[in-house]
Amino acid sequence: MDANEMTIAWSGNASGDPVGASASIGVTGTGRNAGPSEERALIERAQSGDREAFEELVHRYDRDVLRIALNILHKTEDARDVYQEAFLKIYKNLPRFRFECSFYTWTYRIVTNVCLDHLRRRSSRPEDQAPELASNQNGEKMSGDFFDRQQDQGAMSDPERRMRGLEIGRRISSALDLLTPRERMVFEMKHYQGLKLRAIGDALGTTEETVKNSLFRATRKLRAQLEGLL
Repeated sequence: MDANEMTIAWSGNASGDPVGASASIGVTGTGRNAGPSEERALIERAQSGDREAFEELVHRYDRDVLRIALNILHKTEDARDVYQEAFLKIYKNLPRFRFECSFYTWTYRIVTNVCLDHLRRRSSRPEDQAPELASNQNGEKMSGDFFDRQQDQGAMSDPERRMRGLEIGRRISSALDLLTPRERMVFEMKHYQGLKLRAIGDALGTTEETVKNSLFRATRKLRAQLEGLL
């Protein structure tokens, strides 16, 4: 079946949100606890054109792909787009997978590159950069964005502290918008996903030294923008 005619089923809950999408993700995928030999056999079947085998791979890695996309992009709509686009790329390029790395690492690299493309497109459309509103425990939309959600719960009971936290969150979000797409991705993969520089380099298909330089530039720009606030 041609990749352009393929539709990947959306894996989500009743509200359409990614399952467990707010959870952090590391560099080791679950693969639904499949053994190496079992997974290799499944991949080889999918490479030979077995549609059911590929659908099983999607089932095993769909939550990982959703988490990666949402952790990087912070917008559910963008995560949905990346989910579809990434699995179509995986399907199209699967015959080229040569087992030189784990299937998860190969998948992670594809997903992060698709996310990078989305960040580039987003940076060229300022009107698309408005932060997605968070929801409180009652499901009501709140002001602020992803960064506001990183505050500790003590701020919720102190109005002055909470207002300052919201202002800090807005300033951080604005400062991140000034980074290049690659600088922003490296910064967020390092500080929000907790990945090591080598793992970021592997995911982006570049060297650890290049990642280190991107992180240095991003940190320097953010410090300049946030000077006097933090």
